[in-house]
Amino acid sequence: MSFPDVRPRRLRRTAAMRRLVEETRVAPAELVLPLFLKEGLSEPRPISSLPGVVQHSRESLRKAANEAVRAGVGGLMLFGVPDSAGKDATGSGGIDPDGILNVGLRDLISEVGDSTVVMGDLCLDEFTSHGHCGVLAADGTVDNDATLELYGRMGVAQAEAGAHVVGPSGMMDGQIGVIRKALDKAGHSDVAVLAYAAKYAGAFYGPFREAVESTLQGDRRSYQQSPGNVREALREVELDVAEGADIVMVKPALPYLDVIAAVRDRVDIPVAAYQVSGEYAMVEAAAANGWLDRQGVMLETLTSIKRAGAQIILTYWATEAAQLLRSRY
Repeated sequence: MSFPDVRPRRLRRTAAMRRLVEETRVAPAELVLPLFLKEGLSEPRPISSLPGVVQHSRESLRKAANEAVRAGVGGLMLFGVPDSAGKDATGSGGIDPDGILNVGLRDLISEVGDSTVVMGDLCLDEFTSHGHCGVLAADGTVDNDATLELYGRMGVAQAEAGAHVVGPSGMMDGQIGVIRKALDKAGHSDVAVLAYAAKYAGAFYGPFREAVESTLQGDRRSYQQSPGNVREALREVELDVAEGADIVMVKPALPYLDVIAAVRDRVDIPVAAYQVSGEYAMVEAAAANGWLDRQGVMLETLTSIKRAGAQIILTYWATEAAQLLRSRY
């Protein structure tokens, strides 16, 4: 045989051959769709910084959930957006059984049942008047231990609303252990905990804050992680696993692929990653200007997150990506 003797291109000749030898493949069942339910809406409201994403009414939430299930999406993560009267210093609306988040969880369960995994965001930031993830101490800092008690109650409220999974995202020390104990004590030992174990205080969350109508005063750097730290992330992950986390998550995803890989190497439970609003919005904005292939970049980013080690991916493209993947494979 003439030089070269080794010809890797043989395995790239046709689309069928490339599919046959593809090493990393995203499945629709590995995708989770974040959804925003806004109190008082009669029809969905577009979110300007998240093209194609809306604040849902209760009716449109049900429709979006059914569309996701038909596409094969593996889960739905619900965020509640109360009206201004539903916010107070302690975020009590997140614990109220009749608060918008718990109402939405009941709607989802009644609509889709066990055909997908229904998850609730377990954090107070959407429900506090100051926009922080916990209650404030007299000096204005977030009171870790006072917040934990509220997280336990919030987890139980979501479980009683029917959530299959609760997703503590506030980065309070000890939150997983407190929530796990509260769930078990209330008879909800079958409800899983998805821990936002490594959540970074980065610059990619801006569109999300529009989506949830954030009232944040200041920043979250005293409880979310510094973007430069990997060893700290692994410590947080290990603590959450020890406290009873069923799944651990890294957030954001694309700027932290190395962290996802490091976490995957460290634990033997499922690893998730959240492709956050800023990641989504950058692609949508570039595609709107004709600067890149929207669908191609969408699938490439999801593949990169999966290749790094995340077997569960939260993405605003979940339904569309699932439909594309099903048509390709």
